[in-house]
Amino acid sequence: MNDQIIEFPYGYKDVWKETQRIKFSMASDHQTGSLLRTLITSKPGGDFLELGTGTGLSLAWIVEALDEKSKVISVDNNPELVNIANGFFGKDQRVSIVCQDGGEWIQKNQHLKFDLIFADAWPGKYSFLDEVLAMVKPGGFYIIDDMLHQPNWPEGHDKNVEKLLSYLESLPDIRFTKLNWSTGLVIVSKME
Repeated sequence: MNDQIIEFPYGYKDVWKETQRIKFSMASDHQTGSLLRTLITSKPGGDFLELGTGTGLSLAWIVEALDEKSKVISVDNNPELVNIANGFFGKDQRVSIVCQDGGEWIQKNQHLKFDLIFADAWPGKYSFLDEVLAMVKPGGFYIIDDMLHQPNWPEGHDKNVEKLLSYLESLPDIRFTKLNWSTGLVIVSKME
């Protein structure tokens, strides 16, 4: 089995070219994208949230998995990145791309519930974690990546990761799996 051989979603290569053009170094791994596509496909008619749009690389995987009744909200605070993602996905009625600080967005939208949340930004992963976990529907998924050392980590970031994982391990209303795969993933499922 070769987990490097993955069929990329439509438009992914164009988003990747734009990502390279602007030298954006915090893009999600394609293995993570493939997993997102699989998990989102398991939730027909679902509501999904991505925290950390970036240029839209992971959003390409998410959009490909959406059925006609599904919707995704993707939030990022960088206007340049949001403009790029909007250029590729902004006309899709199932997609809402929001340019706003993730923490502010989370605080204002606590009433929303999601079948899957992919937290690929500081808010929703290292801050506002309890608020985001409360937004996951019972049986839904919370996914985080970059739990293995990454070249772009600031010094001391490994302590943030250890603290986050320790906190997740203490929560009684979730089940989770740590994967030493891709960039290091954690898959959380919310219990009823």
